[in-house]
Amino acid sequence: MSSRAVTVRGVKIGGGAPVVVQGMTKSDTRDVEATLTQIRNLAAAGAKLVRVAIPDEEALSAFRQIRLATDVPLIADIHFNPELAVKAIGFGADKIRINPGNIGGERAVERVVRAAKQRGVPLRLGINSGSLEKDILEKYGAPTAEAMVESCLRWVRFIEELEFHELVVSLKSSSVEETVHAYRLAAQRIDYPMHVGVTEAGAGRKAVIKSAVGIGALLLDGIGDTVRVSLTGDPAKEIEVAYDILRACGRAPEGVEIISCPACGRCRVNLERLVSDVERLLRDVKKPLKVAVMGCAVNGPGEAKHADAGIACGAGQAVVFAFGKQVAVVREEEAAEALSRVVHELEER
Repeated sequence: MSSRAVTVRGVKIGGGAPVVVQGMTKSDTRDVEATLTQIRNLAAAGAKLVRVAIPDEEALSAFRQIRLATDVPLIADIHFNPELAVKAIGFGADKIRINPGNIGGERAVERVVRAAKQRGVPLRLGINSGSLEKDILEKYGAPTAEAMVESCLRWVRFIEELEFHELVVSLKSSSVEETVHAYRLAAQRIDYPMHVGVTEAGAGRKAVIKSAVGIGALLLDGIGDTVRVSLTGDPAKEIEVAYDILRACGRAPEGVEIISCPACGRCRVNLERLVSDVERLLRDVKKPLKVAVMGCAVNGPGEAKHADAGIACGAGQAVVFAFGKQVAVVREEEAAEALSRVVHELEER
């Protein structure tokens, strides 16, 4: 689905641009060095935008130092206190994220909007199932998808009346079903870029699955201009998972998509180790290429030929393909390195 475009420090969101992956620091923002380290790690992992929580004046003061120390586009995440948002704009925040359900009502939202408008700073309107307005909750009886959408439309219209349109919207719930339903409903009513994700997804494998199902469903619908995967733990892991989801949906702007067979009784190579070696060797590749690592002669040659590059393994050896043509036959122990050379050559072209 098409959306209007918003630009955050040179990064285009919406308007047909590639999906933007963003992350969020988890350090105490008041610890400048720790937060800068996380920002650098997130950027190195592929985050194009980084969100930083500003809960109080001390964190705001630290944010001012952080802003001066990095060129990474920074989003100031503000709750409860509109004054912090206004000051963060003055300190160079490239985008402000507010939740209208807890920022303090119409006057508070208007104050933030006017400051953002004056400085040309975009605003993310973050609707969250846990902080909907009382009258909307009473109407629907629960934080349903319909309730989130009504809240979103209420605030979008209010902000539009202030003649401000540099908006990105999100409608998040810890329920995958409600999240997906809310975004689908909202996408029928507004054309602002959408930040998608499943909030409070948890940790580990289950959280990755929830995020993949929710974000993936929306991306396959054509909904979503920027994404953040929310995982408990290392923030850089969120970026890796986000790109994996984008690749699975055919929406990754960069990086290798590796396809490999699950292996079976026909496989005569250590395919798990081979895939791991290939992933490690191709981690630096930025060009969006599809690479196949196949374990036997049943589907292997066909899949490898239809990828940009690939290997089809036999008993102790592998055939290397590039754009459907066989380019080498190597021993099993040389397969990962041989494929890596071919892929890096393709990237250089």
